[in-house]
Amino acid sequence: MKALVAVARSILVPVWHLMNNPTARYRDLGADFHTRNLDPGRKSRDLVRQLKALGHDVTLTPATA
Repeated sequence: MKALVAVARSILVPVWHLMNNPTARYRDLGADFHTRNLDPGRKSRDLVRQLKALGHDVTLTPATA
């Protein structure tokens, strides 16, 4: 029953937002959304870029196991 309520809520929340804002449009994130956003190389590049934007000098070295 909890799973059913969770699925219903995950559908109802976006529908409510779309109905209450007539200018809003639904945009599908795509099948590869999680793959693109969880890529370790991409995440490292993004974090380095953010640190450089804050004025830090960044050097990455691979961790030893």
